[in-house]
Amino acid sequence: MRRRQKLDGKVVLITGAARGIGEQSARLAASRGALVSLVGLEPERLEALAAELGPRHAWFEADVTDSESLNRAVAGTVERLGGIDAVVANAGVANNSTVAVSPVDVVARTIEVNLLGVVRTIGATLPEVTKRRGYILIVSSAAAFTVLPGMAAYCASKAGVEQFGNALRLEVAHKGVQVGTIHPSWIDTDLVRDQKADSPTFSKALEQLPWPMGETTSLEDCAAAVVDGIERRRRKIYVPRTVAIVQAMRALIISPLGELPIKRRARTMVPALEAEVQQLGRYWGATSAGLGAPREKTGVEDQL
Repeated sequence: MRRRQKLDGKVVLITGAARGIGEQSARLAASRGALVSLVGLEPERLEALAAELGPRHAWFEADVTDSESLNRAVAGTVERLGGIDAVVANAGVANNSTVAVSPVDVVARTIEVNLLGVVRTIGATLPEVTKRRGYILIVSSAAAFTVLPGMAAYCASKAGVEQFGNALRLEVAHKGVQVGTIHPSWIDTDLVRDQKADSPTFSKALEQLPWPMGETTSLEDCAAAVVDGIERRRRKIYVPRTVAIVQAMRALIISPLGELPIKRRARTMVPALEAEVQQLGRYWGATSAGLGAPREKTGVEDQL
């Protein structure tokens, strides 16, 4: 087990910090002495969270798919807080339905935010993290090695995020920078609650998943895993820890044998899921920042 390093006085930049895992992780990191830079798209929530945490912290409005706004957030963080010791690349989104009924821009946007958003976040922060021989934690998902109908774009993006982190780890190790990926399963966030509320079919499918994938973990437990990961500079984090068993079985899960029970359910599940989203009239959860209603340039604050 890696030795715990205290966060007192360390600067931690978190994307998607206005809601969900990012928000709760910011609270916990601040309680352990970290100086937190809150980055996201909901300025009112970011400002309120910064005020709650106290004057030692900062917030910046930025879209993870826009390098210019990320660069401004990084420059502001360095100016206000003195540098960056750790980054949590957390911002993410999940669209509601299948590839067949989702506009291609919706599918592409999910991948743009979840994968390219991480790439842009690391591109903007890596020079500062390298100066302090710091730590990068990339939020992937159990969806990097499991699949469900209706989650094609999300699964693709999170698998890409995992491999991006694996390769990045090798590229920066000689510079003293360490890289971890965290793989949460279902976390009690606005995003997951929205998807359950929008789709009874999706909610029922979660209830029928075998252990441990049917479990929902509290935000507090997930944030504790994030902050422990930062303190111990962990390489891999699974939330809950039993997700590590699923990861070890990934070859079986995506094999013809592993796909068989899902294919059988998909005969009824997929048409029902598609009908629900078409009746709903939108492809994002109601509380996803900028995505619940039509908008050209959008981003997110939550994370599965």
